[in-house]
Amino acid sequence: MIYFLRKIVFFILTLWAAATLNFIIPRIQGGDPAQAIVQRIVGSNQTVDPRQVEAIRLMLGVPDDPLPQQYVDYMGAILRGEFGISYSYMPYTVTHMIGEALPWTLVLVGITQILSFIIGTLVGTWAAWRRNGAFDSVITTASSFFGTLPFFWIAMMIVYLFAFELAWFPDGGGYSGEVTAGWNWDFIRSAAYHSILPAFCLMVVGPIGWIMGMRNTMVQTLGEDYTRLARAKGLTDRRIALTYGARNAILPNVTGFAISLGGLVGGTIFIEQIFDYPGMGQLMFDALGNRDYPLMQAIFLFITVGVLTANFLADMLYGVIDPRVRRGGES
Repeated sequence: MIYFLRKIVFFILTLWAAATLNFIIPRIQGGDPAQAIVQRIVGSNQTVDPRQVEAIRLMLGVPDDPLPQQYVDYMGAILRGEFGISYSYMPYTVTHMIGEALPWTLVLVGITQILSFIIGTLVGTWAAWRRNGAFDSVITTASSFFGTLPFFWIAMMIVYLFAFELAWFPDGGGYSGEVTAGWNWDFIRSAAYHSILPAFCLMVVGPIGWIMGMRNTMVQTLGEDYTRLARAKGLTDRRIALTYGARNAILPNVTGFAISLGGLVGGTIFIEQIFDYPGMGQLMFDALGNRDYPLMQAIFLFITVGVLTANFLADMLYGVIDPRVRRGGES
């Protein structure tokens, strides 16, 4: 029980620290979002009228209170779930823009992350159990090769081959402009069709980390004394592989998987940029380019809360899977 209480307190304190940093970092970057908006409107070579900048500041509600007061207002707004108006997409609110982009990322990145974890863990388990065999050699060599290739290069090669040369799939976008967005069959079919290439790119490299991590950790666990004792007691190979090898080797992968799920709300900037996919990665890229502080803060906060929550749940699961964790590492 003390283990779980300690994790809960640590989670709350870390969440508060992350929210505080999320408030501070955008304010030390410099630059005026209102100035940037007016500059884009009048042109990069034109002189900006200070009255226009002030009008934009008033319209956006850019705060000019002292920092302590801004901090109090910011924390209160978080508790109420209010993040203000997006500077890039005014008059839409930040909540509206995140609500538009988040489902795209959750479906695309969430499904591929889960499939990558399952496939990578199973393949890594089998490669470790049949280590030094033909299957292990092929898997480790292929994983090492594809793991060294730049991710964006793989994505661009896939686009070039399947979208431009073969013309089997669209080269970008979330759905066809000929359909109406909504819960109808035409939209769902178009969205699924447009997501094939981004999903394929993520699946090419997604399982590699899980394969190598599971394989290397399980090889180590299979060499432990308790595994040799189980083999000497005459236990079946299947039971040794699953109960003694895979169960202990999967613990680091569980933590990594939880953190990856928590971080998926941030999307994948490279993939969403290359395929012009309307997810959180694309939204974050636009927010950074336009100095959209309310949108940046909200996205970073979503990512931080997601990662911390996932890590917290992984710690709770650790305490259930491995009783040694609850006892502080004692046998």
